[in-house]
This record gives sequence, structure tokens and C-alpha cells, in this order.
Amino acid sequence: MHYTEIMVRYGELSTKGKNKRDFIRQLGRNVRAVLHQFPTVEVKAQRDRLHVDLNGEDDQKVISTLQGVFGIETLYPSIKVEKDMDVIKETALQMAKEQYRSGNTFKINTRRQDKHFEYHTNQINNMLGDYVLENIDGISVDVKNPDIAIRVEVRMNGAYLSSETIHGAGGLPVGTGGRATMMLSGGIDSPVATYLAMKRGVKIDMIHFYSPPYTSEQALNKAKQLTSILAKYSGNIQFIQVPFTEVQETIKEKVPEGYLMTIQRRMMLRIAAEITKSRHCGGVFTGESLGQVASQTLESMLAINDVTSMPVLRPLVSMDKTEIIKISKQIGTYDLSILPYEDCCTIFTPPAPKTKPNLQRSREFENYIDVEGLMKKAVDNIQITDIKPGEEFLNQDADVFAELL
Repeated sequence: MHYTEIMVRYGELSTKGKNKRDFIRQLGRNVRAVLHQFPTVEVKAQRDRLHVDLNGEDDQKVISTLQGVFGIETLYPSIKVEKDMDVIKETALQMAKEQYRSGNTFKINTRRQDKHFEYHTNQINNMLGDYVLENIDGISVDVKNPDIAIRVEVRMNGAYLSSETIHGAGGLPVGTGGRATMMLSGGIDSPVATYLAMKRGVKIDMIHFYSPPYTSEQALNKAKQLTSILAKYSGNIQFIQVPFTEVQETIKEKVPEGYLMTIQRRMMLRIAAEITKSRHCGGVFTGESLGQVASQTLESMLAINDVTSMPVLRPLVSMDKTEIIKISKQIGTYDLSILPYEDCCTIFTPPAPKTKPNLQRSREFENYIDVEGLMKKAVDNIQITDIKPGEEFLNQDADVFAELL
């Protein structure tokens, strides 16, 4: 059965009171953005629901895309037919037959927007229910907990029938929770942290540090590919690549080995905070999980956070690796994240980094380098790419990519 429209019901938006209109408007923008590859689709965001007119586009591909949009609670694929009871009956019967299994029950639920339609709601329910009962052996009615629920809407421009309920991503529309940056490494954790931030409505700009020749072009493209996967939740993401080679080389040369990681992370956060401020964002997200590695102890976080008063948000802070991996597999980033391309966080790693760095010593060792000068060079030479869902950045390395997997 090929659908002609998808009706979307909102999730938490229903609780937003006077702000609901703004939330719906933002959701409409996000849906249009993620459906950019379907040029004939029309999106109509209304007060109580959102309608996606397919206009001949592939219904299953559109449904799959919409399932990743935050702010959508449920999807109801629908078929538009003429406001003719014979046509409506046949369509309802076809829907019931396609889903029916021996012993199933069903229910008809009608809404009538067109008050001039010749039959009222209860008449339509009874007429369709009788027709299904007459034409499917063994089926029975259950109005409270049916196996098959057929919804009929008689609108001004036609009758719409649906019987399938598909769960969406829930959460809040990306863009309604403010704007922030994410320090994206390329591993398992930061993409999951990005997903959780966007689920609460935060519009994310990615910040990725790269250090050629120590990090490769493939590593940079891997980070962009992860961003492309995550962009399906918001429509697009600004990817900011920050040159970090000189910073890392300087730190390695002038800072005691045990504090290399701490000073490097302090510089990363300084630069990220500066970029965040310049883009009028409200905070910096990271993929840190408490106790997971040497730089993610409470003492390390204290020493690193010291460089900025901007909020540093860690959605994964209390999650263990198993929980994080589970989400990464669900959102489709895991297989890409585990590809063995190096990133800034893994080069120049000392054999015994400080797990409990002293804050005062961290400040002293940072004085060994030209903090302001290095920051300015890095920020002045950032490159920004606008990344949309489905864009390919690793396809040119397809053979290598396959071998690594």
C-alpha cells in the first residue's frame, strides 16, 4: 500500500503552552531541512499536528527520515481518497486485510472536519465497521484495545485513512533549546553526547581539532562523516575544523610529560570556548564520562574547566561504556567511530599521564607556552563546512573503508 501523506503528532510540544507556536514553527523548519532530498514533498506545520504531503515521493524513505527528527512522537502514514463512502469502505477494508492475522480485533475511529459531509462520525464508524466485519472472516471489534486501529479523517479536501502507528524520536525540536558547540573527537562518545544534546532541542555546531601530518585526511573525513549521520536529527550542522598541530608540538616541547594531556585539554577548551562565544552559543558540550580515561577524573575536569566560565556540559558523565556503545549502535555511529583513524587526543599521549593533576601546577606549566598567540593562530585559521544529512566524505576511500571494517 502506497501512502500519500504522513501525519505527524507532536511529543513534548503539547506541554509548551504559549511557546508551543515557536516550537511547532521550528519543527516545521527542521522537517523541511531533513527532507531536502525529496523535492516534491510539502510540509504543513499546524497547531495540533504536522502534515507531510508526499506528492509521489517514496513513502518508506520519507518515513525512515522522519523517524530521526526530534520533536516527533508518532507518525501516521495515510492515504488520501475521494469523499465517497464506497471508496472509503474499500480503502479501509484493504488496510484491515493487509494487517489482519487470525483472531485479530479492530476498531474504526473517525474525525470529521468537513461538517457538511453527508454522514456524521458515528455513522461512518458503523458503516466501515460493518463492511470490514462482512468481508474478513474471524475478525471482531474491540474499541478499547484493538489489534488494528483504522483512523479516518474527513477533511475539506478529501478523506484520509491510516492504520499504522510508527514511533518517532521524541524529544524537542533541535533549535528550541538554544545553541551550543560540541567538541567532536571521532570516537564513540562525542557523537552520542551530540545526539543526547540535540534530543533536548540544542542546536549543535561541531568543533573538531586536527593536527596534520600527525592526523590524516581520512581522520578528518571520518569526523565529517559522523557529523553527516548526526545531521539527520536537525537538517544540517556547521562543522568547524581547528588546526592544532602547532599547539600540540609546542606543548610537547615545553610542558612536563605528565601534564601534556592536561595542558592540551586546557588549550582545546580555551579555543572551543572562544569559538563558542564568537558564534553566540551558550555552552560547550563534550563526550566525557567520569573516570573513563585519565583526563576524565574529577581532578582533571577541575583543572581543565578552570580556563573558562562558560558552561561545559557532559551528557555522558554518569554513563558507563556499555550504555554509550548501545546508543551509538542505535543511532548508527558505532561502526564509523571504531575505525582506527588517529585523532588529536591520541597523539603525543604520555605513558603515564596525571590522573589527578594539580590545578596550581597546571596554571604554572601553561605559562611555559604562548597561550594567547597559539589560540589566535588556531582561531584565525578555522575552516567551516555546512554538512547536511546523507553527504559522503569517506566514499572516496571505499576500498580502505571496507577493509578496516
